[in-house]
Amino acid sequence: MRSWEDGPTALARARCAVAAWRQQHPQGSTDQLLADFGGQFHPDDSMVLRAVLFALDRHQAREITGVTARAAR
Repeated sequence: MRSWEDGPTALARARCAVAAWRQQHPQGSTDQLLADFGGQFHPDDSMVLRAVLFALDRHQAREITGVTARAAR
């Protein structure tokens, strides 16, 4: 896996992009996410995009169910 040249800036951009995508595609899969982002991110960044989507979905699930991070440990 390549390292991100912009580090935190690139990760913040990925978080914003994935969050916006998830709002538009609440039932979308990671494969759909990667297909939709096509040229916006380097192909090697797919692992990071998948991880951001997983973390976002996990956070939203905790909000819906009322499970706190402390209780989930």
